Amino acid sequence: RTFDATDGKTYSLRTKEDLNDYRYFPEPDLQPFHVSEKWLQDIAQTLPQLPNELIEKFTAKYKIPEYDAQVLTDTKEIALYFDDLCSKTQYYKTASNLVMSNVKSYLNDAAISIQDFPISTQNLAQLIEMIETNLVSHTAATQKIFGKMIENVGVNPKQIAEQMNLIQESNVGLLDEMVMQVLAKFPAKIEEYKKGKTGLMGLFVGEVMKISGGKADPKVLNEILKQKLEA
Repeated sequence: RTFDATDGKTYSLRTKEDLNDYRYFPEPDLQPFHVSEKWLQDIAQTLPQLPNELIEKFTAKYKIPEYDAQVLTDTKEIALYFDDLCSKTQYYKTASNLVMSNVKSYLNDAAISIQDFPISTQNLAQLIEMIETNLVSHTAATQKIFGKMIENVGVNPKQIAEQMNLIQESNVGLLDEMVMQVLAKFPAKIEEYKKGKTGLMGLFVGEVMKISGGKADPKVLNEILKQKLEA
């Protein structure tokens, strides 16, 4: 017989004219073996979730793309790590991105499995929270803080961000002062912007970033600049 993996069934390949020649008869020395429905159910309840079930769960419950779900279920261990991570954060897509990029890249480079990965799901979830609440930029989180978390196992990511001076400045009053300082330097550029050269927004953002030492919250900064320039 042959097995078809798509439908989980076996099919006959060929039959024999004289089955007795192949000694197809009950083995007298083997006792009958009865499989009860309860026994099958008990076994089914102890089985881990299969890849297809995890893919369905990740796409339905966590709303991540099917591609992400397939990558995350390459191994059972990574799938379980991601599942546990999602129990500690509501930002599932960011969690998916971090595991697929930073986490898997580190595992490959270090030639280790996820069981030996030094960052707990609790700490990684906190880093995700910091990104989503704009406490730190995505670049700072993935390129600086993540590496330090690996080097300093168990250390709180917020503590690392504070030590590295990576906490973003989102104080509206302080950013407003910086914006006014920059706009005062470029009156001609302001007129050009108002006449349609909106690409100059990058100039204003860059100048404020210099003053803030790169710590200005880009989202808040852009909102303030837009309000000032379009007033």
